[in-house]
Parts: sequence; C-alpha cells; structure tokens
Amino acid sequence: MLIHKLSFPIILLSAAALFQQAAYAQDAPSPQQALQNFGIGTAQIPPLERGEIIAYDVSETSQKELAIGVAMIIPVGLPQLADYIKKGKLNAGESDIVATGMLGDNASVDSFKKFAFTEKQVDEAKAFLEAEPGDEFNLSKAELDSLKSLQAGLEDADNKTLLKTANQKYREFLLQRLQAYKKSGLAGIAPYSRDGGTADPAAELRNDAVNSKAWARYFPELQQAWLNYPAALPANTSEQFLWLNRRVEDRPTAVLNHRVVAIGEGGGLIVSRQFYVGHSYNSSHVVAGGLPYKGGTLVFYSIRSSTDQVAGMGSSLKHSIGREQMKKEMIKRLQRLNKDMKLKPAAVASEE
Repeated sequence: MLIHKLSFPIILLSAAALFQQAAYAQDAPSPQQALQNFGIGTAQIPPLERGEIIAYDVSETSQKELAIGVAMIIPVGLPQLADYIKKGKLNAGESDIVATGMLGDNASVDSFKKFAFTEKQVDEAKAFLEAEPGDEFNLSKAELDSLKSLQAGLEDADNKTLLKTANQKYREFLLQRLQAYKKSGLAGIAPYSRDGGTADPAAELRNDAVNSKAWARYFPELQQAWLNYPAALPANTSEQFLWLNRRVEDRPTAVLNHRVVAIGEGGGLIVSRQFYVGHSYNSSHVVAGGLPYKGGTLVFYSIRSSTDQVAGMGSSLKHSIGREQMKKEMIKRLQRLNKDMKLKPAAVASEE
C-alpha cells in the first residue's frame, strides 16, 4: 500500500516570512493551550519536554482520509529556527523531489517546463496519453477527452514525438488547473474521473479546512479566507503557489500546492493544500508551525491526506497501517531538523 512522501520541509521552506511579518491572530494561544487544543494529552508533555517526538491524533473525516500529527520541543529560539529556514536547509535531503518551482501571478505553460517525462519514462508518457477513467492518473473528464482527441494523430508517432506531446499537454493541464483554482478556489477544482464515478478533491479539502479547528480558533479570519479562497486574505499574511514533480510509487507525479503563512506575536502558522496531485492520492492538507515554549520552540506538524487506496474492504486495517507509515515519515523529518540544528538525537516517545 502506498503512503506518499510528505511535504513538511517544502512547506516550511518559505517560512522565513513567517518570522518576519505580523499577521492577524485572535488571542494567540499559550503553549499549554496549544498542546491541549491540538489534542496533546497531559501524559505526553513530560516526554515532549525531554526533547522526545510525540504523535497525536487528528480526526479523520472519511474512509479515504489518513490523518495524524507529530510534535517536538527544540531548545532553539524562533529567530534561530527562522535563520535556518531562510537558508533553505529544510529542503535539503528531499530525494523524492525531482523538480519544483514557484508560480507567480503571470504563470504560463513555460512555468512548468521543468516538469517532464524523460526518455526513461516514455512508457509513463504513453500511458498518460492513453489514459482512461480510473486511478492510474488523476484526470477530469474534460482532460481525458482532450487526450483522446490526440490519439488518432499519434498512432505512428516515434517516442520523441510522444514525449514532447505528453509533456506539453500535461503542462497545459497544470496551468488550466492553477488558473481555475486561482479564479474560483475549491469550486474550480475539477473532479477526477474514476471507473464508474469520480473522486472530489475539492470536497475533501473543504472538509479538511472545516475540521482543522485547533488553528482556526486563533486565526478565524484566515480560516474563512482559506475556505472561501480567492476571498481576500487577512492583512499581513502571505501566500505562495508552487509546483512539484515528486517520485511517488517510483513514478513522476505532478503536484500543485497553495500555502499561506501567518504570524502572531506568539508564534507562526503555515497552512498548505495540494489541490492537484497527478496520481496515487487525491489531495493533502497540512498545518505546521512553531510556538515559543520555555526558552525553546514547540514545533507541531499535522497532515490530512485523502487516497482511494484505504477505502473499502479492510479499511480499518489499511488506515492503521497507513497512519503508521505516515508517522514514520513525519518523524524522520523532525529528526533531521533536530540533527541539522546540531542538537542531540531526538528520541521517539513511547506510546504505551
């Protein structure tokens, strides 16, 4: 069963602004309140304060969703952590990222030119051009119809032509999806065609935002803007769009990501959604941030990811296995952060 590589360092990579801005927050929480609101129990505080990594439950909203959170306290102040992030070090070591790029206001097809099927991936390119409703690729009915209209003209095409055509068409799809999202927000996300139905990442992401109540309590205007994007964001928040080409299940995977950074006097927050994913999972919603805690920083990180692979028969077991795999990947990222800050190795708290 697949559990895709997570995006923690990528999300935090742009967080230099997080520690430089002043964003609207209502009644910024104390660290103790934050622990409670994120569902971190009293029994978990001692291991946290010993520098151990703990996992905490995050509610799942459907049979397709996997959700979990992890946290740790590092004896490093927010300014030092910000400096580390500004240097881009959190992006180092993400071996599954093939390419990535920022998407500005005037994004075009050329903005995605580094997303490409290679000569070694010609079979993947052919499969894309011949895609049908199902879970091999996340494509809408209109996108599938567009590909089908090309097939007659490609019957005798050589591999070079097939690669060029597939890359150009995929980049067009990515641009169209970006433009639709920026124009209409969640309502602009076209559903993925499945055999006999559809998958609806817009509904999944809406549910994720509605049910992310811990951070919404302190950033209510941001939550409403996040739900109703492209509604105006609160003053002094910042947003970014980027694309990624990640290896998932040893396949190239296009991802479109929207993230918003906010900061209050007592800490910072990043919310991020993958509103298009090329295959293997449908969508992803991440909340991450840091709060001052007894001379150090409480780092928290939660993810909700929707995938058809954990629904249906054996769903309970699939969820249990999936959460454990997700947790391991998330813990690795916190451990690497700890190591890069030249701190002693971060142990994982016992869950007994």
